[in-house]
Amino acid sequence: MKLAMLKKCGTGLLAGLLSFSAHAQVLCSLGPASSYKSSADQRPSSDAMQLVGRVNAAVKTICQSNCPGVMVLRNTTAANAMLIVDRSQAKLVYSPSFFASVHDSLGDPGIIGIIAHEFGHALDDALGAAWIESSWTPELRADAWAGCTLAKSDLSASDRETAFTALAKYPSPGHPGWNLRLPAIRAGYTACGGAASKSKPPVGASGRK
Repeated sequence: MKLAMLKKCGTGLLAGLLSFSAHAQVLCSLGPASSYKSSADQRPSSDAMQLVGRVNAAVKTICQSNCPGVMVLRNTTAANAMLIVDRSQAKLVYSPSFFASVHDSLGDPGIIGIIAHEFGHALDDALGAAWIESSWTPELRADAWAGCTLAKSDLSASDRETAFTALAKYPSPGHPGWNLRLPAIRAGYTACGGAASKSKPPVGASGRK
């Protein structure tokens, strides 16, 4: 499914820096994206695609036949992890060194949490939900969809908590403080079947206030 016009990331990142394509729009970047070169895009590793597949399986239980299509690529010039739309094609581009760093500290669940947030931006465009607050920024809405996705995932309770820790540890420059993010993540998590007594998003996982 082709995405409709998607919302910008909370800070309006890179309005004047998208020289790689006149039509490209960075929706979310977990780091400065000025060095990104689309010409360096490559196919993702098999390990990354295995984790993407696990996130996709959870996402399909949410959007069913209305799921947005997201291409996944790796790129050494990417700003950690980025969601970009170019000519109505959404793509998640990740830095191999960033994924390696996340994996070293948080394992597979950490990567799954990052992917769930980036896919959350695509879900936010394709779907609506009564539990999405109109006052939330695009980043908070993506967080909420990440919470929903993680509630539907095959992760154990402890692994879900690790995924939530990744969300807290690696925010985008446009993210508000964790005290604002946590209610959005919890809203998505509980709305999509996450039990409040099990694997709830951590309360102080981030040093950002």
